Amino acid sequence: MGSGSRPGTPGGPKSETLVTSVTSASQITIGCKAFFEKDNEIRQAEILSIRDASKKQNIQRTAEDAPLSNSEGTVQYEFYVHYVEFNKRLDEWVLDSRMQMNKPVTFPKKKNKASHAGSQGQLAREKRRKTNVGSVATGSTSVPDTPETIRHDDAAYTAPQGAFSKEKEIEKLRTQGSMTQSTSEVARMKNLDIIEMGEFQVEPWYFSPYPAEYAYTPILYICEFCLCYYADHTQYARHRTKCTLQHPPGNEIYRKDEISFFEIDGRRQKTYCRNLCLLSKCFLDHKTLYYDVDPFLFYILTKRDDKGFHIIGYFSKEKESADNYNLACILTLPQYQRMGFGRVLIQFSYELSRAERKVGSPEKPLSDLGLLSYRTYWAEVIVEHLMSIDGEISIDELSQRTFFTTQDIMHALFNLDAIRYYHGQHCIVLSDRVV
Repeated sequence: MGSGSRPGTPGGPKSETLVTSVTSASQITIGCKAFFEKDNEIRQAEILSIRDASKKQNIQRTAEDAPLSNSEGTVQYEFYVHYVEFNKRLDEWVLDSRMQMNKPVTFPKKKNKASHAGSQGQLAREKRRKTNVGSVATGSTSVPDTPETIRHDDAAYTAPQGAFSKEKEIEKLRTQGSMTQSTSEVARMKNLDIIEMGEFQVEPWYFSPYPAEYAYTPILYICEFCLCYYADHTQYARHRTKCTLQHPPGNEIYRKDEISFFEIDGRRQKTYCRNLCLLSKCFLDHKTLYYDVDPFLFYILTKRDDKGFHIIGYFSKEKESADNYNLACILTLPQYQRMGFGRVLIQFSYELSRAERKVGSPEKPLSDLGLLSYRTYWAEVIVEHLMSIDGEISIDELSQRTFFTTQDIMHALFNLDAIRYYHGQHCIVLSDRVV
């Protein structure tokens, strides 16, 4: 799961702060930490953005933006907050009435300009040194810019140095392959309020790099069959009358009752797969991919009715994985969660590993919900196998039967507290609670 800060809590070095009390919401600035009421609890939260609740277009997105003008005293302050030590999917806009004025407020201390200038000079010198070394090594007078690192995990993106540009940042996230969690200001705020798919309206959990003309709209309309997106309901309704697709654009490889799986090649159906990844980024903060979908296969879980095959969730996997990963990303859409479909997706990924006759494991790190789902699935399958055999069995033999890696089996057994040291060797002991 990675080390350092808690999940959903911005990491990085801590800066000096000033703790004080305030008497008015107008004194709050971006970056400070105050206390707010949430679910009948008082929680500390970091202020990421400020806007006028009555005029939602009047918004201060970053600390560099001009603060809201309240000369007439008519501004009703609304804060976009991240609750400290809680997952980012709980981030939300809250009215100033929920702020606890009797609690202290932590203000970030302004940076020392001299030290900041010194650090910038050191970065410039380091950059020149690297450029000179590159020129000598290649025998050329100029070195092309090194492209941003693109990886399918949560450690790929590095926030740009120097001046911050929201437009450039969104475009970079949208067009470069890695859709990972960004440490910059843009990706820390959700840019969609409501997503409408078919008969469901869903509130996104995280930032997703949809084009600017579709973000920050009251409702984003998504066709549940082709996944095309629209900011205007009239355009969406016109599209629905013309869209002839009634199932994902791939091969149906499994069907039982109303449940089906479709296999889609990212190289052949780029638009659909990119739209799918944009949608999944609304609910996956750790890893997903937008641009480079060619190396991946996508397996779409659907539920059939008289209107067509409605998407429930999906998982993706690399066509050729050097680390024997049988799954890259997995998502059950929120409207279908807590129904057992996550287990179906996980089980199907291992059935594919069984068909290939090789053990598999999901790509790490897993999200918090993904880790819980996998722990539950691993535990259920391992206990079921152990209860069905008489005599002894090794971890390697259990791996050959389940197609789990030995590391995943050990992880599940330790999580069940089923490993015991007895007579000079480790044994698997299932307690009555586990059974």
